[in-house]
Amino acid sequence: MASGKENATYQLLIVVDEAVSVRVGQLGEFAFAPGYYVYTGSARRGMKARLKRHLARDKRLRWHIDYLLANPHVTVVDVQILDQPECEVNQYITGTIPVPGFGASDCTAGCGAHLFEVRSVNWEG
Repeated sequence: MASGKENATYQLLIVVDEAVSVRVGQLGEFAFAPGYYVYTGSARRGMKARLKRHLARDKRLRWHIDYLLANPHVTVVDVQILDQPECEVNQYITGTIPVPGFGASDCTAGCGAHLFEVRSVNWEG
């Protein structure tokens, strides 16, 4: 799970087990249908700490992903770590954007969002 790169990218495979409504910070309130979601993020330093934080239920809500993961019907079921840049990895995801701008506040590649609802998942490794 560790990467030697300082600019490592991670992806969270998330399952929403029943329809939920979540307030995502200042983006507003959004409905999430049951199913699979992939979130792409990066950690310039402290990858282990970042992932541990994401997996914790009890935390101060800071990032968009925190709001979604705080819901008891939402679970991270797998994590993938990659050495490619965050936006490059994100652009390989095929799915629908449930919340425009989610996780992409600092995106300069025009991704639209860093969270996708996906029909199927094919992790490599």
